[in-house]
Amino acid sequence: MGVIFVNGWTDAPNAIATAVSTRVLRPNVAIGMAVVMNFLGALVMTLFNAQVAETISNIVSFDGTGNTSQIALAAALFGIVSWAVAAWWFGIPTSESHALIAGLTGAAMALGGLDAVNMDEWWKVLIGLVVSTILGLGGGYLITKLVIFLFRGVNRIFANKLFTVGQALGATAMAFLHGAQDGQKFMGVFMLTLYYNGLVEKTGNGFAIPIWVMVLCSVTMGIGTSVGGMRIIKSVGMDMVKLEKYQGFSADLGAAITLFLSSIFGVPVSTTHTKTTAIMGAGAAKRASSVDWRIVRDMVWAWVLTFPGCGLIAYLMSKLFMVIF
Repeated sequence: MGVIFVNGWTDAPNAIATAVSTRVLRPNVAIGMAVVMNFLGALVMTLFNAQVAETISNIVSFDGTGNTSQIALAAALFGIVSWAVAAWWFGIPTSESHALIAGLTGAAMALGGLDAVNMDEWWKVLIGLVVSTILGLGGGYLITKLVIFLFRGVNRIFANKLFTVGQALGATAMAFLHGAQDGQKFMGVFMLTLYYNGLVEKTGNGFAIPIWVMVLCSVTMGIGTSVGGMRIIKSVGMDMVKLEKYQGFSADLGAAITLFLSSIFGVPVSTTHTKTTAIMGAGAAKRASSVDWRIVRDMVWAWVLTFPGCGLIAYLMSKLFMVIF
């Protein structure tokens, strides 16, 4: 639940960053909307299609002797929370999805070596990394170019009113799809904790997720989002690119389409990665110099370091926890 809370606290603000930065929504209104839509996204998508949760629950194996499974899994979650809080403190929108996958993998390897990693499922993560980058960046760029072309002769005041409504709807869709993607990932981990404590059984390749788990995880993520996250909103929506309303709308639409398709096909992608690349694309469509590439560089480094960094922390934590407990 701590990991789910931190995800809502540090990751969910990405979904509403553009709407806040363009002043379409006030921060408190945007956060309140995100709380509700994160909850609904996690609940509704899991009821209809739980493939993302299934992928996460099968990506590694924590099978061990005695209570080592529970210890390694607990160490993984501890490492993920530590990494996420550190990233939030420095205002870096690191991916909680990547941290989750890296943490689980590092801890599982501390328990069972490379044999603990299910590469058939891990490939989906690598595919998601490439897909979210291409579709997020490309979608933000192409939709912005299309909007510029279609609205070149439209009165600017009328267009701004139109994109104000469009961006509010886009932010709502982004918050819903953040819940759909990340809510499922963390439900998959929640089910692992129940499984390794002997409280549930696997059904085929995954779990039958009880409604109480869906509600508990959704509410916890919503509470985390309500804490705020203005550091992340500032880095993503204000510092990296100064967006106009039509660019914010384009970025939200491009990211939302990417997340929707990924959720439908059960590919776990990073909402942070998808949204920030869409913002880069929307900014670059106007002119490349409008993007602060120094901030982009720092974000990319954070993404690159998340896999080895969080994985190593979880690995070492697992070894330490197994000695202590």
